[in-house]
Amino acid sequence: MATAVEMAIEKIDEVKSRIGRTLGTPMRLRDLIRQVRAARTMAEERAVVDRESANIRENFREDESPWKCRNIAKLLYIHMLGYPAHFGQMECMKLVAQPRFTDKRIGYLGAMLLLDERSEVHLLVTNSLKNDLNATTQFVTGLALCTLGSICSAEMCRDLANEVERLVKSSNTYIKKKAALCAFRVVRKVPELMEVFISCTRSLLGEKNHGVLMGATTLVTEMCERSPDVLNHFKKLVPNLVRILKNLLMSGYSPEHDVTGISDPFLQVKILRLLRVLGKDDPRATEEMNDILAQVFFLNVGNAILYETVLTIMEIKSESGLRVLAVNILGRFLLNPDKNIRYVALNTLLKTVAIDYQAVQRHRTTVVDCLKDPDVSIRKRALELCFALMNKTNIANMTKEILIFLETADPEFKSECASKMYVATERYSPNHEWHLDTMITVLRLAGNFVPDEVVSCMIQLISSHSELQHYGALQLFRAAQHDSMNAQPLLQVAFWTIGEFGDLLLQPADADSAKVEESDVIAVFEAVLPSTLTSLSTKCFAVMALAKLATRFGPTVDRINALVRANQAHIHLELQQRSVEFSRLLDCGDIKYGLLERMPVITHNSLNAAAASIEECLVEESSQNAATTAPVVPKSNIDLLDQLASLGKSVVPEANKTVTVNPERVLALNTSGIEAHITVLNGGWTGDIAQLKVEVVNNTPETVRDFAFQAAVTKVSVVSRNNVISLICSSLRSFLGFYYRVTNTIILSVRANE
Repeated sequence: MATAVEMAIEKIDEVKSRIGRTLGTPMRLRDLIRQVRAARTMAEERAVVDRESANIRENFREDESPWKCRNIAKLLYIHMLGYPAHFGQMECMKLVAQPRFTDKRIGYLGAMLLLDERSEVHLLVTNSLKNDLNATTQFVTGLALCTLGSICSAEMCRDLANEVERLVKSSNTYIKKKAALCAFRVVRKVPELMEVFISCTRSLLGEKNHGVLMGATTLVTEMCERSPDVLNHFKKLVPNLVRILKNLLMSGYSPEHDVTGISDPFLQVKILRLLRVLGKDDPRATEEMNDILAQVFFLNVGNAILYETVLTIMEIKSESGLRVLAVNILGRFLLNPDKNIRYVALNTLLKTVAIDYQAVQRHRTTVVDCLKDPDVSIRKRALELCFALMNKTNIANMTKEILIFLETADPEFKSECASKMYVATERYSPNHEWHLDTMITVLRLAGNFVPDEVVSCMIQLISSHSELQHYGALQLFRAAQHDSMNAQPLLQVAFWTIGEFGDLLLQPADADSAKVEESDVIAVFEAVLPSTLTSLSTKCFAVMALAKLATRFGPTVDRINALVRANQAHIHLELQQRSVEFSRLLDCGDIKYGLLERMPVITHNSLNAAAASIEECLVEESSQNAATTAPVVPKSNIDLLDQLASLGKSVVPEANKTVTVNPERVLALNTSGIEAHITVLNGGWTGDIAQLKVEVVNNTPETVRDFAFQAAVTKVSVVSRNNVISLICSSLRSFLGFYYRVTNTIILSVRANE
């Protein structure tokens, strides 16, 4: 029955609309909405809008049309649909200037929606606003205040600030509350105008009308946040605000302000925010508001008010008992079924960790449970909070929970989780073995989403701890054997470790463990390297590792050479270059053992530190013989890179323009892999001084420590010597795929006594 009546009414309205259009009456807003909703396609909707926009333009040309208000209303609806409506700006100005309240209301609404600061018409509304701010009707004045607060520019604020200040002092509460909010917008737009409103704002906080109080607290909060001087001025009002908040808590039921049993929660929230601003870094103000904040906890059940109270307590750094109570409230929020409340609780706890770590630590179990929440934003905040709560005592339990989370985590979490897990385990791990095992699990679970920085850190961890080299090589080898195609970063760390410490991998870890055979190791490379699922970076790691294993393994050298040569025609330039160069290098005989030996410990600036020590030694020695300046010894033009390129062919150095006599070089020592060559500089004796150059080369794979070189001469001569410690080393350094040996040189000065 009701449906039939509604259909009949619609038919009657349609007939009236047709009759009206026939008599020159424009379509009503209701009819336009009905036609737009009846459109089945966007084309039909555009046709309806275009047709009506044309009718509105035609109607605007009539100066004395009685339907301008209806046309502007329809134009605003068209604007809300996203179609152009700028041609109605001047008509809005005309409606604003009309004396009728209905015309002013639609005109001001159109001005708020269609005008902005860049519009030229925007300046024309200032005079109309000034006139209406002085109107005798409160509703007209209210319209002008709303429009000014909505579209005010800096120039408009300066012109009308005094009018707004006058209305703030009005005795009409309706005008006063709107004037306070308009003043808030003026201060936000032009902060230097806040001095105009300071004197009149203080009296607003003594009003009983809740609307005026809400506008006043909003205005005071804005001014205090923008000016320290104003903040100090309004700190005297803390007792007044505490009294207002206490009255709201203790007041009985009031239908006018009651919201689900709470007396005006919106005003309570505004007052709490203002108290938070006034009490920051002020012990006296904080002391005055501690009691009322505790009462809010016990006398209020509104989550919004409790949340604002928590923020206030944490911001003003109140006493520890209140902070613990605030954290407990946040812990209770974590159990709330509303996901928005759980999110803000996690977000606030994350900020609170730096203030009261132990209080937040009590809710660790509840935070961990949030990792299982279906909402992705809650899981993200919970993960961040879990890492913030990690310490040496709970690292094992927290790591276990995060690894469980990582098994089913979305890809967007895995990269961040892997990075933070390394930082946490490095800082709080009980031992290096546990750190390594945990990170291997992380690499396996995070898969290809592990960032390159974690791979580098893992390599540095294994390199810098000798006790991890055998253990790490064994664990990474076992991890690479099982389902590692989906974890390319894990393979990269495994291949680097196996390449460096492959000889240690063949040694049994203990009597009960099975020995790893060379064929088992090479089988992993044979399974991974040809696969199309293997990334180019991993293949580069693999080729490098195989080249090093060729100098450490014996029976499987042929299989290694075949794998190294397999990518000589690969389309990727770097992989092809590695394959070609290492293939030729492995055919170079004994030189490969020196070039492919184990890398030194990877520490920050280790090579730079060694070079600096050598330089200091040479500078000190040369300063002792500053009186005698030796000519520069010409350097050989034979470069090691040229030797690698020639691969055994003879290299002829380029002729120097300046012909010099090459000094005689004598092998003085060759034992246990240490060679010492002595060269007489400057052609022999220069006066009573002979300068000798001693070159000591370490051909062993180990670094020589506590090295000291001593020289003995006949009784008629005196030798000045230097003791040099930790300067002689043999190492390989990787730089852009090329490898070279670093040799240290010691220069001795010999003085002959005649």
